[in-house]
Amino acid sequence: MRHRPLTGTAVAAVLVTVLAGCTLPPAEGAPGAGTTGQDVPVTTGAMPYQDVVTLPEGSVDRAVEELPDIVRTVMGRTGIPGAAVAVVHGGETVFAEGYGVRKLGEDAAVDTDTVFQIASLSKPVGATVVARQVSQGVLDWTTPVAGLLPGFGLADPWVSTHATIGDFYAHRTGLSMAAGDSLEDIGYDRDYVIDHLRYQPLNPFRASYGYANFGITVGAEAVAAAAGEDWETLSEEQLYRPLGMDLTSSRHDDFLARENRATLHTKVGDRTFEALYERDADAQSPAGGVSSTVEDLSEWMKLILASGTYDGEELLAEDALLPAISTQSISFHPTAPDQRAGQYGFGFGVGVQPGGRVSLSHSGAFTLGAATTVQMIPSADIGVVVLTNAGPVGAPEAIAAAFLDEVQFGYGVRDWVEAYGNVTAGYYAPAGDLAGETPPTDPAQAKPLSAYAGQYTNEYYGTATVREEDGVLVLAVGPDGASTFVLEHWDGDTFAFVPRGENAPAGSLSSVAFTGGAPATSMTVDFFRTTTGDLGTWQRAG
Repeated sequence: MRHRPLTGTAVAAVLVTVLAGCTLPPAEGAPGAGTTGQDVPVTTGAMPYQDVVTLPEGSVDRAVEELPDIVRTVMGRTGIPGAAVAVVHGGETVFAEGYGVRKLGEDAAVDTDTVFQIASLSKPVGATVVARQVSQGVLDWTTPVAGLLPGFGLADPWVSTHATIGDFYAHRTGLSMAAGDSLEDIGYDRDYVIDHLRYQPLNPFRASYGYANFGITVGAEAVAAAAGEDWETLSEEQLYRPLGMDLTSSRHDDFLARENRATLHTKVGDRTFEALYERDADAQSPAGGVSSTVEDLSEWMKLILASGTYDGEELLAEDALLPAISTQSISFHPTAPDQRAGQYGFGFGVGVQPGGRVSLSHSGAFTLGAATTVQMIPSADIGVVVLTNAGPVGAPEAIAAAFLDEVQFGYGVRDWVEAYGNVTAGYYAPAGDLAGETPPTDPAQAKPLSAYAGQYTNEYYGTATVREEDGVLVLAVGPDGASTFVLEHWDGDTFAFVPRGENAPAGSLSSVAFTGGAPATSMTVDFFRTTTGDLGTWQRAG
């Protein structure tokens, strides 16, 4: 199977819980350097698993004082145009500031009310909506989805009837990584994508991990159906309004209506960003379509850190929230004996900090121009959220990790800009089998273009049309052929095209291989193949 780049979904799933959970040596000259573990101050709880490194006295206050310098340093090293950061501690927002500009070339500054698209940070926010429905007895994490979504199915009938809301939120249904994303890329809406997940081959149920935006979306849609509301309204009524998150929405139109909003900036060079694209994530809103501010997300962090209590009242039952913030799946298996695994709850990343403290986290990213992260340490009653308007280069994670180093140890333990930069580089790996390839110097001749023109059918992607326009072939896919691509001859019956969208970084190049005589009987589009199975082949209609 062809190589696909690490998508925004995949990297966001592992980079915080794995990197931030690595055991690191003390910085040279730092307290504890060169000592044994027995020399490190440890706070011992009632049970051995609660043993953690003691926070240095006054470390939170000092870390907050140093945070502006941390932000400016990371922004300077990465070149991102704008960021907003907030810290919650002891039930209060102890820090909230904006930096840089909303859009390059314009003067409008980022502030704490600037609305950002938060990408996959939408997942833990949405999981909190589900936890509230569990608290109210509407359903449970173990409720099967099939009974709530009539007609829904996956490739395996048994899995279809047994997969629960929790299974979808833990990415353990067997759906492969990014299942359904390519349908969204060419314009299909939520209903179409969910309905066509039945054609995706499945990995082992509850024994495999596949980070899928539309898996989460299935779970959310089932919850909304049980509540008798659409997901966007349910989120507003059950979470945003009770927490006073007045600038938060799960609708893209609401984001566009905000005057104080951050523009997406995609990475075009080593430290260069440009405002080139828009990203409407309504199709996967529960997984990636929320827009919010650091002030609003601070209120949400207060709720999570207080185990469901907000402003002195129980908004969520603790036993409804705990499963979401506890390990349910292994998201990353170690590749060495001394490496920690990545863990995932129901919409939350779950990990262990170097100091032994459990952390809750999630990152989000659009390669088209957004990167976000949240990291919370319940035992220290502290959380930090970082929102940026630039494609993923590890900046928000580096800011949060450097801040939490200061909180836990009083000094930095690692160059987080370099570490997260190395991980996020996978976002920009070109997609398609012809990426980086040199066209043949003496290609075999193609048939007359009319031999390839016509309509082709595919049960997953729907109808595709290949037509001849001004001496070239044009491929049209998606609803009503809305996504079009010019096909350039490559070799014989093979043509090439440049994919577009969230999952097609610069340099992407894919083949379209026609088979049969004249007319061609089928075509296979490499970019539209999937990580499991081969859904990228169309057959000529008629």
